[in-house]
Amino acid sequence: MCSMLVILSSCMSEETTYIEDSSFADICKNLPVEANRKLTLSDASSDWFQVYEAYEGIYSIVESYQFQMSISHLILGEKRALLFDTGMGILPIKPIVERITNLPITVLNSHTHFDHVGGNAEFAEILAIDSLYTKSNMQGFKHEEIAGDVASDAFCGEAPIGLNINTYHTRSWSANGYVSDGQEIDLGGRLLEVMHVPGHTPDAVALVDRENGLLFTGDTYYDDNLWLFSPETNLDDYTNTIDRLVKIEDKIKYLFGAHTSARVDAGKLAQVKASLAKLRSGNISPVKKIDGRQIYQIDGVNFVTSKFALEGKQGDTSKGASGL
Repeated sequence: MCSMLVILSSCMSEETTYIEDSSFADICKNLPVEANRKLTLSDASSDWFQVYEAYEGIYSIVESYQFQMSISHLILGEKRALLFDTGMGILPIKPIVERITNLPITVLNSHTHFDHVGGNAEFAEILAIDSLYTKSNMQGFKHEEIAGDVASDAFCGEAPIGLNINTYHTRSWSANGYVSDGQEIDLGGRLLEVMHVPGHTPDAVALVDRENGLLFTGDTYYDDNLWLFSPETNLDDYTNTIDRLVKIEDKIKYLFGAHTSARVDAGKLAQVKASLAKLRSGNISPVKKIDGRQIYQIDGVNFVTSKFALEGKQGDTSKGASGL
């Protein structure tokens, strides 16, 4: 995902900068974003990671000072904890997790784009979807693939101390278990249901805490413009996924996305469904086109997609992610 609070001139381009105008700089002046401002900031926070107590037993770890604004959610049970995504890997996330809890940690990624698996190598127990796409991404992302994410204009101010912007990459990792649709993960006093929700990527998953009415959506939904541009994105799958999630949304209180806002009220998925139908109708024109991306603003929901995706096409999903 490239943060949709800003309009980007290029993602992963070696020749152009990330930020087309000064909007990200303006965002930096007004952090935290409104939704996070309403939450309690935890003492586990650091200069790089802002940790919010987003719900009882839910700690949302936000990397606010880089334009992706990636969020990893630590979900506590009585016996174990699950870390849903591990962020950018710009700085180690495990020390932050250990400030919050001494419970054993299991990692599960909402999908395996680089900005969600950056800290995976820090952990011993990792669950994943069993797919060629996922296994390819386990190799890690090389510096030249993701160097743009540590360009000077990708940060609020200077890059953090401890980051080498000339060598930044994500380390390889491996899973020691696999999950499938409908599987339940028992953390002790908290039961999480895995939903395989392909569309944004082939290996995307969501987590449902039905007892508490919580839905963790990864990049399937987050409180920002929705990124449906990558070659591995499949709009038919994404449409089916949104339809499926809307069916349970009346039983959900809060949505926890993977970028920008740690927690928002349920109801957003129904809005996405309606706007997505208009997007795919072919009757709406993009508000902007940048390097093959088409940016749409439809009834309060913004999409970044492509002619390729809108035509129902999809790239080779056996090669791993584009890194977006």
